[in-house]
Amino acid sequence: MFSPARRRLALVHTGGTIASRPDPRGAGLTPQQAPMLDGMIPGLEDVELLSFQPFNLPSPHVTPRHMLELQTLLGGLEDVDGAVVTHGTDTLEETAFFLHLTLNVPYPVVLTGSMRHTGELSWDGPGNLRDAAQTALHPASKGRGPLVAFGGDLFDARTVTKVHSSAVDAFGGYPGPIGRIDQVADQQMEAGAALRYFAGPQERHFYTPQRLSAHVEVLYAYAGWQGEGYAEAQARSDGLVIAALGTGNLPAELLPLIAATRQPVVIATRTHAGPILPVYGYAGGGATLRRAGAIPASFLNAHKARLLLMLLLSLGMHQGEIRAVFEEGRF
Repeated sequence: MFSPARRRLALVHTGGTIASRPDPRGAGLTPQQAPMLDGMIPGLEDVELLSFQPFNLPSPHVTPRHMLELQTLLGGLEDVDGAVVTHGTDTLEETAFFLHLTLNVPYPVVLTGSMRHTGELSWDGPGNLRDAAQTALHPASKGRGPLVAFGGDLFDARTVTKVHSSAVDAFGGYPGPIGRIDQVADQQMEAGAALRYFAGPQERHFYTPQRLSAHVEVLYAYAGWQGEGYAEAQARSDGLVIAALGTGNLPAELLPLIAATRQPVVIATRTHAGPILPVYGYAGGGATLRRAGAIPASFLNAHKARLLLMLLLSLGMHQGEIRAVFEEGRF
C-alpha cells in the first residue's frame, strides 16, 4: 500500500518572549532554551521536526550579523517542506525583511513569536506556533518569501510592522494581512483548509553579500530640526536613512546638508504607512531633496530601508545603482 512521504519541518529558535520565563530572582523576563517549544505544537504528529537554535537572544540584541547567520542556516537546509523561525517581536519585522531580501529557498519560511510569556495564562506562543507551522507546510505558501504569522494573520515581510507595544495583536502594516489562518473544530476537514491568501505571490529580488561591511544609521526628523546629529552620523556612516515628515519632507536647514553629502541619503517617512512622494518644491520639500541627491525609499519604513541600503552598500553598489533599486522597487 502506498504511504506518502513524511513531511519535515525545521523549527529555528532565536529567543524572545516566546521562549522567556520570569527570572526566579526577580530580574525580569529572560530567554530560556527554546527546544521546549517543539512539543507544544498540536496537530503535527505526522511531521518530522528538526530543531535548531543558532542563538538565544532578546530581540533588541539581534543584529544584522545574526540575521545573516540565520540566513546561512536556512539556506543550508535540505529536504525540508517548511521552516518556522521563533523570534522576539521588537525586531522581528527587520529579520523577516532581511530574509526576504537575501533568502532564496524552495520551501516556505514563517516567522512568529509571542507578546506574552510562558508563565501567563494568556500565553499566545502555542497558538502562534501552530499557525506558523501549518502555514509553513501549506502548499499555497510557496513562492511568497518569508511570512510573519501572528494572531491568525499572515503578513508580507516588506510591509509588516509592530503596531502596538503590548497588545496580543501587535502586528499590522498597510495595506494589512495578505492571508488568514483560522483553526476549525471540524476534525473531518482537510488539514490546512482554514488557510486563505488574499493575493498571489510577487516577484522578488535577492541580494546576498558575503559579509555586511557597510554601516548605516537612521536619523529621525521633527519640527524645528536644524540638523543636530547629522554631521556626526555622516562622519561615521557609509550611508544615512532619514525618517522624514509626511511624504518625505524636511526642515529647510537639512537641504544644504544633504546636498553636500557624498554618501547615499535615503528618505523614508516617520508616518505609520505610505510612500515617499517627492512633490513639494519648497526648501526641504521632497522634490528639492531629490534634486539635492536624496533617494526616496518608496513604501519602506526607515529601519527596513536601512537594511536594504546596508546590503546594497556591502555589495559595492554606487549611488546610481542604489537609486535604481529603491525607485524601481527591486525588493
